[in-house]
Amino acid sequence: IIETPHICLNKSTFVNTFSGDLNSSVKIDIPDTGGTSHSITTIVFYYMDNVLPARDKSNSSSKVINGKVALIWPENKITNISLAFDVLHDKLRNPECVFWDFSLFGGLGGWNDDGCMLVFNENGTISCHCNHTTTFSILMSPNSHDNFILAYITYNGVACSIVSLIICLIIEGIIWKSIGDNMTSYFRHVSIVNIALSLLIADIWFIIGAVISDADQKNPPACTATTFFIHFFYLALFFWMLASALLLLYRTFNVFDGGLSKRAMLIIGFSLGYGAPLIIATITIAVTAPSNHYTRENNVCWLAWDTHKTLLAFVIPALTIVAINFIILTLVISKILRRRVGMIGAQARERHALLVIVRCSAVLTPIFGVTWALGFVTMVSPENFGLHVAFALLNSLQVSVSNCFFLLCHFTVLILQTYFD
Repeated sequence: IIETPHICLNKSTFVNTFSGDLNSSVKIDIPDTGGTSHSITTIVFYYMDNVLPARDKSNSSSKVINGKVALIWPENKITNISLAFDVLHDKLRNPECVFWDFSLFGGLGGWNDDGCMLVFNENGTISCHCNHTTTFSILMSPNSHDNFILAYITYNGVACSIVSLIICLIIEGIIWKSIGDNMTSYFRHVSIVNIALSLLIADIWFIIGAVISDADQKNPPACTATTFFIHFFYLALFFWMLASALLLLYRTFNVFDGGLSKRAMLIIGFSLGYGAPLIIATITIAVTAPSNHYTRENNVCWLAWDTHKTLLAFVIPALTIVAINFIILTLVISKILRRRVGMIGAQARERHALLVIVRCSAVLTPIFGVTWALGFVTMVSPENFGLHVAFALLNSLQVSVSNCFFLLCHFTVLILQTYFD
């Protein structure tokens, strides 16, 4: 062993297995090699953050090197090796086991995690398993995007959202009998209940996903299942908004022409509200999960983005629905304004009910649309802390604001119906 204040060089010969503790900061374990003799040379660099950049394979430098760098050079090929690193800074989060890949970026090189996986993270030690040997270390996220402020906003916001959604569902249950025979009003309440229910279940799965992501032991099957349900129920929210907008369009242009029965409208609504999200979510997991491109790295339970754009399976449908809803609202407003004259009784009640729904939809659509558009931007620009705070605030407040508008719309319609009766 040759050791300096910055480098430790060690060469060992072993048969069957090898276990080495390099300066009590990097541990190497090689299991049974089939009874053959092996020679292995290791060099541990204590400080390499000022020499090797923290650039990863997605060309992002948002993480930092948080462990000593171990160069492993075996005499014969080794395809099964375990390493344990003591972290340098315990305030950093989201560890990633990586090796220096000289082939990245036209020979410039970068940290790559192919063939390496995180085994556990506990008591300041990161354990990794790799199927090859080269130069290894760990990358971790600075605490800026995972600090107390974001955690406080996110978890308290989700708690407020869950309470608001439960209150919304309770109130809907209380006032359900007052809906009456107006088909527009009836389907509007069906949409509200299913939007609130989808958001409530999605929030619950979000909490489950956060618990799984923060756990020291990785659980990929549980994380995959959680991501599927989060994806499905958030999509259901947007597709129920689309179903509500399409009903609004249909009722605006076919108020007294008969047409679809209540049963047919419910079948269409539930097929669109839950059927379409189920198809998209199922296809997404079936295509990407077998190649490990479904969830984000480091056991984060959400759709992948950095290396594979799986998140587009949520972003594209959601933003497309927001755009369609804006178009429908424009058409409906134009049609309703031309119906001002000569409407009495049931016609007037229908017109005013539609107009109130339009006003509510005109507020709710941008609330959800802007929130998730901002969420997408945070994935594209992860270094911008301000965007993360803005998204956390909007994501926390959108449910409470939406709940207030749902109730305001409902009571306004009741007042209008009473007035015109």
